[in-house]
Amino acid sequence: MTEKKAVVLLSGGLDSSVLLAYVLKEKKMKTLPIVFDYGQRHLIEIEAAKKVSESLGCGEVKEFKIALSDFKGSSLTDKNLNVPENDFGKIGDNLPNTYVPARNLVFLSVASAWAEASEAFYVFYGANSLDYSGYPDCRPEFVESFEKTVNLGTGFFFRDSKLKISAPFLYMKKSEIVSLGKELGVDFSLTHSCYNPGAEGKACGKCDSCKIRREAFRSAGVFDPTPYA
Repeated sequence: MTEKKAVVLLSGGLDSSVLLAYVLKEKKMKTLPIVFDYGQRHLIEIEAAKKVSESLGCGEVKEFKIALSDFKGSSLTDKNLNVPENDFGKIGDNLPNTYVPARNLVFLSVASAWAEASEAFYVFYGANSLDYSGYPDCRPEFVESFEKTVNLGTGFFFRDSKLKISAPFLYMKKSEIVSLGKELGVDFSLTHSCYNPGAEGKACGKCDSCKIRREAFRSAGVFDPTPYA
């Protein structure tokens, strides 16, 4: 039987790290983790992704460079903008300034191309529609629409087996993802979630991502090993 292969979007954060372990250990697939250097304000998350992959025995992480920093207006790519503190975005509100234009649309497009070139029929994406910052590309409608589009606009259109865009954490609470990660043996100390870490790499503890992470660990009753400033 041919081993199933899956491209996994890996950021080094909580969700994607647990996702990698899930695909490897629960789905029993050969994982092809990828990470993006997109001009973000720090590269700590890229190093975190590589460490997480190595700790799980997934091997080398494929790194892609895409200059999303050319698109202005996001505090994740423009150091002249301040990362908001104590400011939780919600669907229906204005987008938080941590939103990077079309980021996950671009990431999923590259991941799908890598899957096509690698003879993989699955792309796993750690989107979550419950505990998140209000980004429109974390909604189930987006995931479903993208899957239809990629199978119409790539070589998968001519294949009997189509590409599956899977987001298994869409309807999970962040605390449930933490609990799953603990069950799967994820080393949370290797993961990084902060939007605005200090010079020594410590998480700020004040940004949207830090607050969501801290609450998730607290609710799950799991120790958060993150060094906060």
